Amino acid sequence: MRMTPALIAGKLFALALFTAGAGHAAEIKVLASNALKTALEELGPQFEKATEHKLSFTFNAAVPLKAEIEKGAAFDVAILSTPITDDLVKQGKLVGATRADIARSGAGLAVKRGAPRPDISTTEAFKRALLDAKSICYVEQGATGIYLKGLFERLGIADQLKGKTKLLPPSNPAAHAVANGEAEIGMTQISEILPYRGAELVGPLPAEIQLSSVYPAAVGTGAKEPDAAKAFIKFLTAPSAIPVLKAKGLEPG
Repeated sequence: MRMTPALIAGKLFALALFTAGAGHAAEIKVLASNALKTALEELGPQFEKATEHKLSFTFNAAVPLKAEIEKGAAFDVAILSTPITDDLVKQGKLVGATRADIARSGAGLAVKRGAPRPDISTTEAFKRALLDAKSICYVEQGATGIYLKGLFERLGIADQLKGKTKLLPPSNPAAHAVANGEAEIGMTQISEILPYRGAELVGPLPAEIQLSSVYPAAVGTGAKEPDAAKAFIKFLTAPSAIPVLKAKGLEPG
């Protein structure tokens, strides 16, 4: 079989990853934001096949994951939002020199599949869609939920939305709740809407009020497998990961 340049590059990259973590097959404990869940669930097995390391994922909203790290949770790699990652570096919980941006994501609005799609093309249209909806929802402790609370205050609609807002736990993502009929409108990261067949992405928030989140990865200062953890971060930032990230509603770096 003729080896194309792309195939050769892929084999060399896999060899480099294997060499970087050579010595033993490690189990890498990863704490990651829900926004990257579907991407990591596809990229993880590819990394395991290339390196013979094993990955153990814990997915949650970034805020509770930060709390777990601060309490002393054992982990090798954390993939969280930029503000939380930077704060954990300052606290000495993450190794700043290993920090690398993995993906960027925007927030979007979801409705139950087949339901009417409201106009959210402008900020005024977005406000009207929320005010006209019978119910809305978002994960209270998620980065998007924290942002939305402040946004509604700035838009002057916070009081009008209180009575019809359902604040969700991280275990019940907004798109999942919408798909189940728990709320008419759900808001979260676009990458957290696409996996749910019962929900439909209406579109991103208008550009002037969009929340653009960056998700860096970094090795924990107490990591048991620091070399294998670094290899995993290198894998996630490689060109070969880009198609998967984009397919899952994310942009690289």
